[in-house]
Amino acid sequence: MRFSRFAAAVSALIITSVLALVGAGPAHSAAHAYAALGDSYAAGVGSGSYDSASGDCERSTKAYPALWAADHSPSSFAFTACSGARTGDVVKKQLGQVSSATTLISVTIGGNDAGFSDVMSTCVFNSESSCLSRVAQARAFVDKSLPALLDTAYDAIHAKGPDARVVVVGYPRFYAVPGDCVGGLSDAARSAVNGAADDLDGVIAKRAADHGFAFADVRDRFTGHELCSGSPWLHSVTLPVDESYHPTAAGQSGGYLPAFSASA
Repeated sequence: MRFSRFAAAVSALIITSVLALVGAGPAHSAAHAYAALGDSYAAGVGSGSYDSASGDCERSTKAYPALWAADHSPSSFAFTACSGARTGDVVKKQLGQVSSATTLISVTIGGNDAGFSDVMSTCVFNSESSCLSRVAQARAFVDKSLPALLDTAYDAIHAKGPDARVVVVGYPRFYAVPGDCVGGLSDAARSAVNGAADDLDGVIAKRAADHGFAFADVRDRFTGHELCSGSPWLHSVTLPVDESYHPTAAGQSGGYLPAFSASA
């Protein structure tokens, strides 16, 4: 009698576990309603294969949001990230397809607000002292002004997609220091640029956490693949110049995609 009860209990537990697994499978892999927001790093500038319909936004089929969507077949995919976007552009231009039905949102934003394009132009074409001064200016902006801008963007994202899981994806360090580059920026300038990237990621991660969002850190995944490493996943100066200092297709698939997937 006791064995029968035990067997029945075990059978019930097995059936319950199987049903839970069957039920959990679709819930975990259910087709998300996914919205991908942000700047050129989210749009995939530098990875090629641009969608001509996206115009100057230069959205790529090799960008991490498009790669994730191809792997997971979301029920809907609103890809509104755009080259050159700042936090204000996310609020004003990228949230039109986000709603209470949206279940997953990714966003990479903040680098343009901090003026990183101008930072790199200054560092490439001017003296080391000019570079270090411009980096210091950018870091001051990141520390003092960017948090409020991120708060406004994150508040708007939550308001439009209150039930979505939001994954904020950061930026890589640019350089291996010391590295194998001959010429170009000095190690002091490269270290300063890396320090600014760390500062930017730190502020973004803090603001994301305070809003209850996940933060996907790509820096470790790009370690060994920075500029001046043996296998860079970032472009240096390019023609056209808009791809300069952006991830390659390998950077999107090998760096950004797994970082985002781990948090999605």
